[in-house]
Amino acid sequence: MRELLSYLHEPELVARFQRRCGLFLVRDPHHGPQRKREHAADEPRAQRNGRWDHQDKNSNYEIQQNGCAVNFEVRNRFLHVLFLVSAALGHEVFYITCLPFIHWSLDTFLCRRLVNMWTVVMYVGQVMKDVLKLPRPTSPPVVKLEPRVDAEYGLPSTHAMDATAISFTVLLSAPSRIQFQFEWGLLIAVTLSSLVCLSRLYTGMHSVLDVLSGVLISALILSSTYPYWESIDRFQLSSSFSPLLGVFLPLLLSYSYPQLDHYSTTRGDTTTILGASGGCWVGYWVDHQLGGPLHPLGEKIPARLPPLTLNSVFRGGARSLLGIVALLGTRQLVKTLSLKALFSCYSVEKSDPNARRRREIEVPYKFVTYMAVGLVNSILVNRGFVLLGLL
Repeated sequence: MRELLSYLHEPELVARFQRRCGLFLVRDPHHGPQRKREHAADEPRAQRNGRWDHQDKNSNYEIQQNGCAVNFEVRNRFLHVLFLVSAALGHEVFYITCLPFIHWSLDTFLCRRLVNMWTVVMYVGQVMKDVLKLPRPTSPPVVKLEPRVDAEYGLPSTHAMDATAISFTVLLSAPSRIQFQFEWGLLIAVTLSSLVCLSRLYTGMHSVLDVLSGVLISALILSSTYPYWESIDRFQLSSSFSPLLGVFLPLLLSYSYPQLDHYSTTRGDTTTILGASGGCWVGYWVDHQLGGPLHPLGEKIPARLPPLTLNSVFRGGARSLLGIVALLGTRQLVKTLSLKALFSCYSVEKSDPNARRRREIEVPYKFVTYMAVGLVNSILVNRGFVLLGLL
């Protein structure tokens, strides 16, 4: 078993997958200007006077990693774009657009379930990374396309965890809300989660062991919590203790996040998730007390998906545009005000590049900012759509 785990964690396994998909490392950043060829027999180029000859269909790119320039070659543009788009499904820009879109244009019930499960899965994954402290694949031989998160530890892959959780939470929850063919839903869930998992290998940010562990841990969380989803829904919407839990538990988890001997983005990212989740949790409780959520699909449940018409596309696009503007505006306003207050409280200069990394500043500003985003999304945005005639 140990030999199998060691094999699945090998960087060369990831590098082999990258090369099969047309992604090649063409220079070793640890040896200055001297270029290291990966599988020279497969490399058709020649370096001429220190510059690459571009007279073929392949493309060379350069990224900065640990202060060094790393060159890599893309030989399959389709797979390159496909996996980069798939990897983006696990970043903040996706969460702040896709999850609210489900709330605005599909069903508030599904969005609430998704946010709850996404939060649990991501928190478990982030904490496990910083407790286990298993490194990411090394470069070389791997090409790393996301150097921003290279300081984070690798196991488990939270991209694989959240892709699995989101896809299958929708699949398990949607039949009671929306009329659809389950087989098609299963195919879509498997396809999307698989693409995200494979993208973590292609971008060189996780080993095969990281990805498989992420999928298995997410599946374990889903299967163990599934029998209690209805009970959690009732508590969240009806209990008088629900708002207190929605604020203080995420805040406590943010402040008690494991400390590392170096700065990592995991604490800030986890606080972001917990803050947004806490805002949505409280917001859905308030929304329920005000008379219940406004269902974009109507009150007849399970509902038929509306036909795709020019009018529905326009209204959906208008809702998305206005909603995203509202969330981004809230994010920018609260972030600016909270940072200004914290810098003043702790007598920190705004020009200090490390100020935002301090726990006493990073945790409260991120938590308050994204809690405000969650509150605006779950309470105000749909009501604004009603006033504008878009819902």
